[in-house]
Amino acid sequence: MSAEWAYEVLDKAPYITVSMADEEGMPYGLPLSLVRTDEKTFYFHGALEGKKLEVLSKNPRVCLSAVTKCKPTVGPKDGSFTLEFKSAIAFGTAEIVKDDTEKTAALRAICERFLPQHMDAFDASIARSLSRTAVVRITLAEPPVGKRKQYDSQGEELKYGRME
Repeated sequence: MSAEWAYEVLDKAPYITVSMADEEGMPYGLPLSLVRTDEKTFYFHGALEGKKLEVLSKNPRVCLSAVTKCKPTVGPKDGSFTLEFKSAIAFGTAEIVKDDTEKTAALRAICERFLPQHMDAFDASIARSLSRTAVVRITLAEPPVGKRKQYDSQGEELKYGRME
């Protein structure tokens, strides 16, 4: 699927798994609430210390993966057990944001995505917690790619660019 299609999956997924590897190569993946602010940039927030920041400070390379529309089903033509889904994957580099202006803008984007009805409390929350909140910027190395498995109303798998 196209990069635009994959961006849509990433934008709609409530959580995106951010995978990384520590110094010994041990994988570490976390489902996080990310927001995309442009074609290359994603942000997430968290505590000022912890395993993910420790791992990212030593190896900033990450993989993002997301799944939406995930539904177990029985193949309409052959009765096989299968899964309908939409998924996307992207690779990038993570960096802890130090600039308070960028941190605030990223946190605003996160709040606008996940709690738009509570933006009236944003400024007070930033005043209270900006100094104890870490923000991480992920810059994609290349556009994301996507994959799906879906059936149309006649039970035919949507393949080869069919977008019904």
